[in-house]
Amino acid sequence: MDYREAGVDVEAGRAFVDKIRSLVNRTHRPEVIGGLGGFSGFFELPSGYKQPVLVSGTDGVGTKLKIAHDLNCHNTVGIDLVAMCVNDVLTSGAEPLFFLDYLATGKLEQEQLTEVVAGISQGCEMAGCSLLGGETAEMPGFYPPGVYDLAGFCVGVVERSQLLSGSKVEIGDVAIALASQGVHSNGFSLVRKIVNDGGFNWTDAREQLGGKSLGETLLTPTQIYVKPVLGARSSGIEIHGMAHITGGGLPENLPRCLGANQSIEIIPNSWQVLPIFHWLATAGNVNPKAMFETFNMGVGFVVLVKPEQEEATIKWFESQNIAAYAIGKVIPGTGNLVGLPD
Repeated sequence: MDYREAGVDVEAGRAFVDKIRSLVNRTHRPEVIGGLGGFSGFFELPSGYKQPVLVSGTDGVGTKLKIAHDLNCHNTVGIDLVAMCVNDVLTSGAEPLFFLDYLATGKLEQEQLTEVVAGISQGCEMAGCSLLGGETAEMPGFYPPGVYDLAGFCVGVVERSQLLSGSKVEIGDVAIALASQGVHSNGFSLVRKIVNDGGFNWTDAREQLGGKSLGETLLTPTQIYVKPVLGARSSGIEIHGMAHITGGGLPENLPRCLGANQSIEIIPNSWQVLPIFHWLATAGNVNPKAMFETFNMGVGFVVLVKPEQEEATIKWFESQNIAAYAIGKVIPGTGNLVGLPD
């Protein structure tokens, strides 16, 4: 008996690493030292920082992976994985430097997992960070053959004086919403229940969704906001706070970027709610409060700026092909949102 008879093919694992090597290498920044295949990845801190602060984040894709498996479409969830991590790190004002992934599967299917890594590589290129390494674990008997799970890890850097932690947010600051591309990577347990209980299929085309299928719409990857946001700061826009709108929607995530004794007053109907959210609310008979507490509702990221920079901020993000809306302002309070459906 050997390891292969137990379900783990070591040679296939080595072949997989060789296959994805070019996908990894094309993401490398100049600070990367060495290459793929060692026990660790090496990365030199970028020059020019006086008091560099390292910022880290980790996340996954959740049950959105079930749809990818059901449709045998694996080339976008890697982008989601990167986005969920780099957007979190970005909220502190940090530039993502490098990314690592953990990929666990029941049986290593090279073509399938190469698609996944291609998405991860693409996401890293979009975020301007290096795919420094990762781990592929073949776990027969734990995951069924053909099934995989993902986790990601990101490290970024920011000058200490530019670190955003809520202390720079002022009463009167304007909340500028940056549009999402769809459901992104949260709320998919509810999405799947709506689809399953309603007898719908992922391949169903919906006129409400512009003729796209449910699966195609729902697998639209999470928007990566790194380059547009860092570009805004470099262009002179003074951002006081940022929030990545993930699980828990606006009510849970937006207050996380505030300082003490602050709240945000939301202007109802001040941004475009994407058609997929209208469809989910109707198909699942989900009330507005539950929708806002589960989904991003068309808002993927929020930046807080001075009122006099509202117009310039909106114009900047529109020039980066991201729709932006003034959706509220910072008011005295206890860390809640005012104006959302009760």
